[in-house]
Formats: sequence, C-alpha cells, structure tokens
Amino acid sequence: MILLISLLFGLLPLAGIAWILVGSSITSVDGLFMSLILLTISGIFFLNVFFELRERGLIGKHTAPSKVPPTSKPD
Repeated sequence: MILLISLLFGLLPLAGIAWILVGSSITSVDGLFMSLILLTISGIFFLNVFFELRERGLIGKHTAPSKVPPTSKPD
C-alpha cells in the first residue's frame, strides 16, 4: 500500500511541473524555484518507492549465499 501511495505522490509533483511548462511560466524565477521544489518532492517519494521495491526483492542485486563452508581455526 505504501508503494502505491508513494508512487502516486511521486507523480503528482511531475504533473505540477507539466502545468508550469504548459502555462509558460518556467522562465520566471517563481516557476524555476517551484520546479526545483517539485522535483525534490518527487525525488524523495521515488526514493521511497525504490527502497520499497528493493526490500521486496523486485530490484537490486540477487546474490546467492556462499556455499563455501566456514573454516575453523586450529587451537
């Protein structure tokens, strides 16, 4: 559930950036700073999505456990 909510909240700021681009206010200082703020918010939520997917094992390295038995040290 958190994965879907984070994905939705990650996409909403991108829609705000599209709105700024459509309104052609990207060249103003307000538009630039608002775009940076929205990109930061979106990045934080997408980072949460990445961590959730990695925790579930859907992305990332899948390493097999080592089959070498541990060696014991002589006394």
